[in-house]
Amino acid sequence: MKGHMGKILRLDLTNRKISALETEQYELWIGGHGMGSAIFWDFVQDKAISGFDEQNIIIIMTSPLSGTLAPAASGRTEVQGIGVQASPIEWFTRGNFGGRFGPMMKFAGWDGIVIEGKADSPVWVDIRNEKVEFKSAKELWGLDTMQTQLQIWNEVCGGGRFGQWLPVGETAMGQRTTQRPAVLTIGPSGERKSRVGCLIHDAGNAVGQGGFGGIWGSKNLKAISVIGTKSIPVGNPGALLEARLQARKKFGFHVDYEKGERDPHDFMFWDRPEQARIQSCTGCYEGCRNRYESGIGNESQCVETFYSFYDRAKHGGKTTEAAFKATDSLQKYGVNAYEAWRGMEYLYKLYKMGVAGPGKEIDCKLPFDKMGETGFIEEFLRVMAYRDGVGDIFADGFYRAAQTWGRLDKDLKSGVLPYPYWGLPEHAYDPRGEVSWGYASILGDRDANEHDFNFLFWEPSRAIWEGKPLPYEAEWVTRIIAEKLAPYEGNPLMLDYSSENIYSDHLAKLSAWFRHYTRFWKQSALYCDYRWPDFIRKDTPDGRGTTGEGEPLYLSAVTGQDISFLEGMELGRKIWNLDNAIWTLQGRHRDMVHFADYIYEQPFKPSWPSAWLPGRKDGKWEYVRVDGRHLDKGKFEEFKTRYYKLEGWDAKTGWPEKETLKSLGLDYVAAVLADNDKLNRE
Repeated sequence: MKGHMGKILRLDLTNRKISALETEQYELWIGGHGMGSAIFWDFVQDKAISGFDEQNIIIIMTSPLSGTLAPAASGRTEVQGIGVQASPIEWFTRGNFGGRFGPMMKFAGWDGIVIEGKADSPVWVDIRNEKVEFKSAKELWGLDTMQTQLQIWNEVCGGGRFGQWLPVGETAMGQRTTQRPAVLTIGPSGERKSRVGCLIHDAGNAVGQGGFGGIWGSKNLKAISVIGTKSIPVGNPGALLEARLQARKKFGFHVDYEKGERDPHDFMFWDRPEQARIQSCTGCYEGCRNRYESGIGNESQCVETFYSFYDRAKHGGKTTEAAFKATDSLQKYGVNAYEAWRGMEYLYKLYKMGVAGPGKEIDCKLPFDKMGETGFIEEFLRVMAYRDGVGDIFADGFYRAAQTWGRLDKDLKSGVLPYPYWGLPEHAYDPRGEVSWGYASILGDRDANEHDFNFLFWEPSRAIWEGKPLPYEAEWVTRIIAEKLAPYEGNPLMLDYSSENIYSDHLAKLSAWFRHYTRFWKQSALYCDYRWPDFIRKDTPDGRGTTGEGEPLYLSAVTGQDISFLEGMELGRKIWNLDNAIWTLQGRHRDMVHFADYIYEQPFKPSWPSAWLPGRKDGKWEYVRVDGRHLDKGKFEEFKTRYYKLEGWDAKTGWPEKETLKSLGLDYVAAVLADNDKLNRE
C-alpha cells in the first residue's frame, strides 16, 4: 500500500534493543488507531495489567496520509496503550496530537513506534533516518518540556541557526534538511509518574488524556527525537495535488479575510490585543493556531488557552496576561489541561465551602485570594507537577483526590465534582445536554473529545444568546446531515435532541455512527477533528459539505487503492469491536457503564446563558432548550440495551457476540474471549 514507509520501529527499553516490524503485517488496518489496537492485542498478553506495569506498551502511529499533501490529515499522530488516568479500571485508551512529529517519523522512514519495557535509568531516543540510538537523559531529567526540546535541538543540530542546511545521520550522504528534529517529551509531571501527565511536542501539541506522560516517566523515557529526509510514496500524485488545490481554494485560510468573517485562528485568546500570525500542523490549510508578537501562549489551542480565566470577572470580561502565561506554564510542566481546569474549579468550591485552605479539613496552602493571578496558577501547577505537599494528591487527578479526602460519593452526587464518567473531568459538553458526546464517552474508554456534532449546539446557541438570526433552520440542517450518515443515512431523527428522543433507537444509531466514523476516519486515517466531518458548508451553493466523498478522495489518492466511505465505516466498526474486546478482558461489564449520580439527579446548568440543539416539538423541527434537564437512569439502561443489540453485543453483559466478531474477521479475538469466559456461548 502506498503512503506507508514499510517499517514500524520497536524500542525495547529494558534491553536497549532496537528492531523493526514490517508494516505490511498490519496493513489491513490502514494506519493509526486500527494498527495500534492490533499491535497491542498481539504484544500484550495480559490485558488487565496496570498502565504502570512494565509489560504495558505504548504505540505511536501515523497513517498513509501523514506527511503528504492531504489537508487537515497530514499532521496527526495517534498514541495508545493502557492508561493510568481512568477509574475504576485503567482502560486501554488513546490520545491524538498534531504538529509535525508524525510526518517527521515518516520522513525518517518509520510508520510508527512501539515502546516496550522499562529502562534502568533515564533515556531519550535519537532517530535520524535509519540510525536510532538510546542516549542518557541524565542531563535532561528535571528539565521542563521547552528546555528539553531546546537542548535536544542543540545536540542534534549542533546549535545551527534556523533555516540553515543540516546533515542528517552518518550514512545520509547528500541528505540535508532545514528542519529541526520533532521532539515528543515529558515534563516534571510525567517524571513523577503523575496520572495526569502529558506528552508535549513543540509549543502547543499535547497528548492530554490517559496519563501517558506518567507512563513514560515510569519507563524512564524522557523524550523521542526524530528527523528525516526521505520521501513518502504516493499512489496517484496528480489526483492528490488536484484535490489539495481545490480544497485550499474553497476552504483554506486567506490572509485577506476580514476579522470575524472566516477566521479560524481567532478561535483562541479571542481578545488578545497584539499582532499574531497563523500556525498550522504539517500540511494543513486551516491555520487554527497562532504565534504572537509577545511570544507568550504560542501554538496552543482550546482549553489550555482558557483553563485559567478566573481573572475575567475581575477585569470586565477581559483576559489578562496571567492567562497567557498560564498557557505556557501548563505546557512546560506537562499537565493535563482539563484536570487543571476542573481541579481548580473543584478546589475553589471547596475553599468557598470552608473545606479547603490552610489548617482546614483539606490542608491546602494555595493563595485562593489570588485566584486567577499568575502567582496562584504557577503555584497550583508547580505543586501538582512536583508532587509537593498536597500536590502529591493532585497529581493523581481530582477524582482520586476526592476519594482520598472521603468526599467522592457526595461530591459526585451534588455535582460539586464534575466528573461524569470513568473518573475523568467533564468536557465543555455536558452529557445532559449534548447526549451524543456523553454516550460516545461512556460507551468508550475516555472523554470522547470528538466534535462531529458540536456545531449543532454552538452556532444556534450563540445566535440566540446574541439576538441574531439563526444560521440555518433546524429541519434543513438535520436533513442535510442525515443524508451523510451512512449506513444509517436518510434518518433525521438521529439528530433529534429533544428529551423524548434521546433514549431511542435513533440515538443508538447516531452513537454507533459516531464511534465507527471516528475510530477509522479520524483516529486511523487521522483526519483532523477540527476540520472533519465536513457536513455543512455555508460557502457552497447547496450548503452541503464534502463528508462522504472528501474522506475517501485523499486516502485513495495516497494509497493507490479504492477505499470507499462505507468501507472505512465498516473498518471503524471492526476497530471498535476489537477495542471493546480489550476492555472486556480488562473487566468491562454493562453494569459499570453508568454516569455519575449528578447526571441523573441534578439539572444541567451551563456556564453560558442557555443551551439549544435541534429537536422536534409537537411534530415540528425547531431548536429546543436542553439546559435544566437531567438524564433518566432507567431510560438510559434501556438505551444501552438498544445500543448493544444494534452493535451485535450481548445485552446482558455488553460483550461482543461471537457471530459479530466472526463476521468482522475477528475469530481469533472471539477465541481469546471464550478462553477467558467472556463470550456468550448460547
